[in-house]
Amino acid sequence: MKKQETAAKTTAQIFRDNICTLFNLLNLLIAIALSVVHAWSNLFFILVVAMNTIIGIAQELKAKRLIEKLTLLSQPNACVERNGEALSIPIAEVQEQDILLLESGNQICADAVVTSGGIEVNESLLTGESDAIFKKEGDALLSGSSVISGTCKAQVLRVGSDSYASKLTKEAKKTKAMHSELVGSMRKVTRLTSFCIVPLGILLFLQALLFRDSSLYDAVVGTSAGLLGMLPKGLYLLISISLAAGIITLSKKNVLVQDLYSLENLAHVDVLCLDKTGTLTEGKMQVENAVLFPETDKALFQEWIGNFLTHTQDNNATFQAMHGYFSGMDTLSVTEQIPFSSERKWSAMTFSGVGTFVVGAPEKLCPDTTLPELLEYQRAGKRVLLAGITRQTVQKDQPMPAVQLLAMIVLTDPLRANAARTIADFQREGVSVKLISGDNPVTASAIAQQAGILHGERWVDMRAIDESEIDAAAQQYTVFGRVTPQQKRQLIQAFHRQKHTVAMTGDGVNDLLALKEADCSISVGQGSDAARQTAQLVLLDSDFAVLKDVLLEGRRVVHNVTRSAGVFFIKTLYSVLLCAICLLTNTPFPFVPIQITLVDLIIEGYPSFFLSFLPDSRPVRTRFLPEAIRRAAPNAIAIGVCFLFYLLLHAMGLFDLSGEQTQANALLFLLIGTVGLLGVFKMCQPFTKIKAFFAVTSAVGFYAAIALCLWLQDHLLHLDILHLAVPTSTTLLFFVLLAILAVLTEQILSRTVFRRKETAGAAAFQIDESGDT
Repeated sequence: MKKQETAAKTTAQIFRDNICTLFNLLNLLIAIALSVVHAWSNLFFILVVAMNTIIGIAQELKAKRLIEKLTLLSQPNACVERNGEALSIPIAEVQEQDILLLESGNQICADAVVTSGGIEVNESLLTGESDAIFKKEGDALLSGSSVISGTCKAQVLRVGSDSYASKLTKEAKKTKAMHSELVGSMRKVTRLTSFCIVPLGILLFLQALLFRDSSLYDAVVGTSAGLLGMLPKGLYLLISISLAAGIITLSKKNVLVQDLYSLENLAHVDVLCLDKTGTLTEGKMQVENAVLFPETDKALFQEWIGNFLTHTQDNNATFQAMHGYFSGMDTLSVTEQIPFSSERKWSAMTFSGVGTFVVGAPEKLCPDTTLPELLEYQRAGKRVLLAGITRQTVQKDQPMPAVQLLAMIVLTDPLRANAARTIADFQREGVSVKLISGDNPVTASAIAQQAGILHGERWVDMRAIDESEIDAAAQQYTVFGRVTPQQKRQLIQAFHRQKHTVAMTGDGVNDLLALKEADCSISVGQGSDAARQTAQLVLLDSDFAVLKDVLLEGRRVVHNVTRSAGVFFIKTLYSVLLCAICLLTNTPFPFVPIQITLVDLIIEGYPSFFLSFLPDSRPVRTRFLPEAIRRAAPNAIAIGVCFLFYLLLHAMGLFDLSGEQTQANALLFLLIGTVGLLGVFKMCQPFTKIKAFFAVTSAVGFYAAIALCLWLQDHLLHLDILHLAVPTSTTLLFFVLLAILAVLTEQILSRTVFRRKETAGAAAFQIDESGDT
């Protein structure tokens, strides 16, 4: 079989995505321009760009190896028949003409044709339609569809990239947009800087040559410095590294991340929808008791249910539990059978000369009767099925005829060990938990209350809810019972209309539509093939408790990247602002590229990289780009205000025009570094020991680097690294005055125009920036 595509990027894609970026192209063009005028010392930024690219590639390759390792663990096998023997083999080894042995819960891995038996399939992943389709001998099966019920043999026609699902997937990848606020915001920044950088670059260059009679060297160096400042070079890298680090962390806890940006999406989640069976509970159904009704003949019931279980095509957890409790028999002739489906909620088998034996949900077999014992079991969180017999014809697309009830089959499914603690953790983090189940709502509500779900007593039977009432139900109730697969999706859509970000957990075929609709989809390792392959996150150990780690990892990424972006965007904003002022006043751009590179390294790159690994579990209540700009704008505007004061000082004759080895350049370079460091200190608040360390070492490193370069300039081979003059006492005095002006301007703007607007929900959770509640 041809190699199947995995969710991870290929090695070639990782290299291409890290190397062939617009930022790298713009940096390369600037480097070429500097090379033409032999400004070699100003080319150091290319090493920084190359280092960023190499680190990004290495981190993504490491994450890719981990994803592939976990993917092998979660990859479902296919059951095939070869030479009359049933074999379980990796899907990649399925070949044309193989005979697939299909049963409930399998995802069909190749295009095939049914050769014997019959199954109901869900083709929603291919067609979007959730209705079950019955496939009999001679009918075609499309890869990507899922078996709801029944068993069959099917001969493989097409495999791998030739199959229908693979072709559909390739087409979908061409049109499906990646949902990531971080990357989407960075694309906006890229478009904006690209829109500004070309015209501003041309105008600055022509102005220097034509209106100030600057040399070609000065025109290129000044223009390059202005354009380099506009590019937040390390921010794309920081996003990739942060997400890749999250994947590496979670992989060690056996969480398979199949979509890189699902971590980011989960960070915004405020509604978590849980499927009950197999997700909230262990999915290990056990028959606790079979309670016969007074008129039931025990021997006949044992014979009927024994034959029913022997011949049934159903093999989900419920039927497996009944197999373990009742003894199988083969004494009756079966003339017809209707397999179980989550839509019908019953299964039937017709025995020659006896009638049709039915097992199903109580509301399907006796919709007009309420049995006190049944309610008692349901209130205790038990699942109850009814078994009965009817002489009338039973058809799967017709209402159930009158049934003589024979017994109540009481099943238990214990809560997962960590379920209550995990739900409590989510609720403390401000995430609303909803239970969506195909089971009886009374039973589901009892389980919800046992698990500690807030308002778990608020339940609704979704059979009584019209489509027009779903929005109101989504807002009013916590537990939703007797939910069809279509209604699960409609509930997710209702939460979206109410402006919620939704995560959905599921393990079965009936969860596929909802998993596809959710912002973040999660499956457990013990779930069906289809659910695991559809979900963005797979909990390989089926450990529900690890979900909190996934949530906190996503929050860590979003918060740390947003805070770091507030530092990166300071330089981007003031570079655009200064370029505009320079154009309007016919003033040369005040810096050279090597000085901008020092800011990139020590003020932006160093603290942001290391602080991006710190935990931060606060709920995400802001959008990335507006929050990053809100943090950066006061500092950038403060630099613009100070630059205007410098121009005033120049007009008064106190300072010459800025340029290499001038006091004006020394004054302004010290100023932008200091205001940038203010941004670093703002990023590190509230201070912890580790945050204080990086804030202080950034400040010490910046001023020490300047002092070292000035010392080398005078004492060692006259190395002129920064092209910076030694500041005089007058320059330092004006620097202090302008720094005070910058701090005052930044503080006034931060407390007025750019003051953070608290969201309504923020008051409910007093959580500090360290992530501790």
